[in-house]
Amino acid sequence: MDPLSEYMRGITRENPIFALALGLCPALAVTTSLENAIGMSAATAFVLICSNVIVSSLRKQIPATVRLPMFIIIIATFVTIVNMVMQAYFPPMHAALGVFIPLIVVNCMIIGRAEAYANRNNVPYSLIDALGIATGFLIALSMIGGVRELFGTGQIVTFGYTLITMPVDPSITTMILPPGAFLTIGILMAIVNYQKERKRARGG
Repeated sequence: MDPLSEYMRGITRENPIFALALGLCPALAVTTSLENAIGMSAATAFVLICSNVIVSSLRKQIPATVRLPMFIIIIATFVTIVNMVMQAYFPPMHAALGVFIPLIVVNCMIIGRAEAYANRNNVPYSLIDALGIATGFLIALSMIGGVRELFGTGQIVTFGYTLITMPVDPSITTMILPPGAFLTIGILMAIVNYQKERKRARGG
């Protein structure tokens, strides 16, 4: 296996949001802004990377009969660490993400990578897989959060910096409400799938 191909797979062919449709709960709930999207992506990336490495390290020692409970215990350990660190050092971000930080424990993307990949591959490749999936998740959530914030509020403000502003019709504030999340994800998925079909038609 080529390490670069394994990494890029999580960004393109197996992007958790646009290709596999995994982790949609946080993608719908917390992407009201680019800042929230980055915060959730960072928390999820930490849990995914650490759990993949530990699961791969212990894959030969974990009995098949208790495999999934052990995966959940490992994931829950790192989620607890993330939750406590964010609560202590990033209270505004912790308050904004709310219950969706503890819910990382049952994120099907993380459990799925532990079961489908880390449990069957060595530590280096499990780490590469986690990095690729985490990068793909970050890109997807950032796109969704950026679009929703821009069209919903007329600007993108991230960590105190205004990145872009535009005039916005007040009626488009729907974009930062739940219907806006479904609309944004649907449109972005359609664009991604259209580009894939064009590439496939050209023999790519």
